[in-house]
Order: sequence, then structure tokens, then C-alpha cells
Amino acid sequence: MRYKVTFVVGLALGYVLGTRAGRERYEQLKKSAREISQNPVVRNAAESAGQNGRVFAGKAFAAVSEKVGDAVPESLAGRVRGLRDRVGGGGGEDDWGTSNT
Repeated sequence: MRYKVTFVVGLALGYVLGTRAGRERYEQLKKSAREISQNPVVRNAAESAGQNGRVFAGKAFAAVSEKVGDAVPESLAGRVRGLRDRVGGGGGEDDWGTSNT
């Protein structure tokens, strides 16, 4: 999914930089992108996807750590444990500056 989003962003950026429509079209695109990003439905979907990703990362870590035990580096184990502890409550900001709501 990340690669698809990166591709679309690159495509949009290429269009904006390569367009011959001029400043007016650039401002139109910029305004549209801002409106889309501020749409509550889009924001909720992005936050939900982030929350689901953190939940799945915690589950994956638990499954892997059961199989490999102490082979997981402590730095990784501590970070994932911290994510797992924040999932399900508290809100606020995570280490990446996104909301956990």
C-alpha cells in the first residue's frame, strides 16, 4: 500500500512540476489537495489505517517473539512493546507525530 501511495504522490508531483498550465493550475491543485487532506472522512481513514497498522505490528511481534524468543533485538522489542501499550487507549501523539485517536 505504501508503494502505491508513493507512486501516486510522485505522479501528482510530476504532473504539477511538468504542467504547462502555469501558476493558476498549480494553485487549483494545491487548493484541492488541501481540501482533500482536511476532509474529516479522509483524516479518519488515515488515522484508522495507522491504528490498525500498529495493532497488526503488535500481533506480528508477539507471534514472531514466541517463535524466536531472545533473538529479537531489545531495541526493537522495546519499541514494539511501547506501541502495543498505547494501542487501545490514551490518545495523544505517538513517536511519529500522528494521533492515536
